[in-house]
Amino acid sequence: MADVRSPSDRYRQGMATRRRVLGDTHVDRASASATPLDQPFQEMITEGAWGTVWSRSGISPRERSMITIALLAALGHDEEVAMHIRATANTGASREDITEALMHVAVYAGVPAANRAFKIAKHVFERMDAGETAGGSHD
Repeated sequence: MADVRSPSDRYRQGMATRRRVLGDTHVDRASASATPLDQPFQEMITEGAWGTVWSRSGISPRERSMITIALLAALGHDEEVAMHIRATANTGASREDITEALMHVAVYAGVPAANRAFKIAKHVFERMDAGETAGGSHD
């Protein structure tokens, strides 16, 4: 029997926040590509990451963006770094903010991690400046 639950309030909030940060095009693409294999994962990240953490009011979307990029860079999650750098167009984090976040990565997580993330950021910003809206991860 199929699961016919209606979306929770946290899911609805998460989807609104996810769309606000990542943009409708990205979220629509991720939703359309979901399969029975990863649909539960999509629901979980929408409720957990976007409906709980990203929807909190304690810090601004700009600050969340900087923290997220630094953490993803430190952990070597390149596709996610690129996705969240693209999202800075919606969060208000400037290129200078990204530089500062990645400088922290260099000191606290290592120069190679920051070097890789700076290369990703440069590439993403070049594409954004050229008007491209390339996709990335399905987050």
